[in-house]
Amino acid sequence: MADSSKTEQATSKRREKAREQGQIPRSRELPSLLAMTGGTTALIIMSQHAVSHWTTFYRMVLASAASSDLDSNGPVIFWSAVEVFRWIIPILLAALVLSLSAGLIQGGPSISPAALELKFERFNPASKLGQIFSLTGLSNLLKSLLPFTAIGWIGESCINSHWGVMVRASSFSLKSFASTLGSMVFEVAWKAGLVLLAWAGVDYLMTWKKMEGDLKMTKEEVKEEHKQSDGNPQIKRRIRRLQRRMRRKQALAAAKTATVVITNPTHYAVALRYTPDMAAPEVVSKGMNLLAQQIKALAAESGIMILENKPLAQALYKSVEVGETIPNTLYQAVADILVLVFRAQADVRKQEAMRRNRNASGELVTR
Repeated sequence: MADSSKTEQATSKRREKAREQGQIPRSRELPSLLAMTGGTTALIIMSQHAVSHWTTFYRMVLASAASSDLDSNGPVIFWSAVEVFRWIIPILLAALVLSLSAGLIQGGPSISPAALELKFERFNPASKLGQIFSLTGLSNLLKSLLPFTAIGWIGESCINSHWGVMVRASSFSLKSFASTLGSMVFEVAWKAGLVLLAWAGVDYLMTWKKMEGDLKMTKEEVKEEHKQSDGNPQIKRRIRRLQRRMRRKQALAAAKTATVVITNPTHYAVALRYTPDMAAPEVVSKGMNLLAQQIKALAAESGIMILENKPLAQALYKSVEVGETIPNTLYQAVADILVLVFRAQADVRKQEAMRRNRNASGELVTR
């Protein structure tokens, strides 16, 4: 019975872990069916020239046996071995290739070291007997009998439909009898193949549905997995606070090197730096709300000019990151600001120079 508390679909991490343990939905019937189909197809293709080939082979064997001894090193034993491998290897190879292809189609390549681990409980006869005589074992046995019951019905129908021919088979020639028997076998084979193919599809769907149910998770398991993957939310919040604090300190430290601070006036503050050797003004710091107020306060303490220009402040804040130069579209607006700044700085320097000159003249008169 499924656990009613497992209401959440399996996460990608849970599915990946299940795949590493070899838990992949696969039908055991499909590889067997394709292996049988491949072997049968190879046998049919090879049997088209089988009569003439084996006739020639037996003539050679009899001729060689009549003219020489049948010792272990003779050609007869060697030829027989070659013929056996010539017929067995293509059939086995076709069956192997199609069986492996069925596994790859269903779940792709998967090598699970966990599934290959040596576990001694797997060799415990008591547990195996318990599995055989359990409800699950009985259910699997009944499910396996369904396709074979259908195949038995197909065989019976084929015999009934050809019963008249089978009654008169004693009067047929060997070639006609072989042809009739071959057609009956082929009819049963392809109909049985269709039954097994349909059953393999049903078996795959049932296996997939059962595995999806087994992989479902409770809400607590999902939360715990997210916590393990992404970290504790409290620790993440603390890390984000520390990161914001570091960025604020860096922004305030960079603002001390600014040439001018452009404000919104209350929401935005963008600190620009420009020297004659620079290609374009650069945004060294920017902030919003509380950080903007801190940048303006620091600029006032450091003697950096603060100018209000709402459109320019918003444009710089939204379009230029810290460390980037301003775009071409804002050159003229920033240039007008810098002209005012440099004029003001020049006036301040001129006033300071005049003040120093007056102080120097007063000292000379006093002396």
